[in-house]
Amino acid sequence: MPLEFTTSYLKDALALFGYYKKLGERAMEQVSDQQLFEVMDEEMNSIAIIVKHMCGNMRSRWTDFLTSDGEKPDRNRDTEFVDPPDTRDGVMKLWEQGWGCVFAALKPLCDTDLERRVTIRGEDHSVMQAVNRQLAHYAYHCGQMVFLAKHFQQGDWKSLSVPRNKSAEFNRRVLSKELSQR
Repeated sequence: MPLEFTTSYLKDALALFGYYKKLGERAMEQVSDQQLFEVMDEEMNSIAIIVKHMCGNMRSRWTDFLTSDGEKPDRNRDTEFVDPPDTRDGVMKLWEQGWGCVFAALKPLCDTDLERRVTIRGEDHSVMQAVNRQLAHYAYHCGQMVFLAKHFQQGDWKSLSVPRNKSAEFNRRVLSKELSQR
C-alpha cells in the first residue's frame, strides 16, 4: 500500500480499512474453492467462517453507527461460526456486504465526528475509539486469512508484501523511485 501523507485521522483510517480489505481478497484469490472451507484442526476457523464472522460484525457495528449500539439486538454472533455460504461467490458476496457497511458509515464522517459518543455493547466509545477497535479486529482476522492461505499454498504462495529474502532489492527499488521523482 503506497502511503499517502495525511494528517486526517479519518482519511488514514479509510485507507487502512481499504488495505486490509484488499489484503484479504489477495489471500482468498490464492486459494482453491475447497481451501476456502478447510480448517487446520477442529478449533480453527476456515477462511469462509472468518468472512462470515467479519460480515456479521461489520453489519452490527457500522449500521446506524452514530445512532444505535454497535451490537445489534438481532445479531447472533455464535451462528457466525457455523454454516458459511457453500460457494466462493457466496463468501465473496458476504465479504462485499460487510465492507460496504464499513465504508458507508465512515465516508460521510468528518473530523469533528471523532469526538462524538457511540456505544458498543453498552460501553461508551468516542468515534475514534470505535474505529480503532474495529480496525484492529479486522486486521487480526485478515492476518488469520493470510496465514491460512499461505499454509494451504506453501511453495506456491505469492507474497502480499516484501517477499522473503528480497528486502534489499525492494529497498533499492523504492529509493530509486523516490530519487527519480525529485
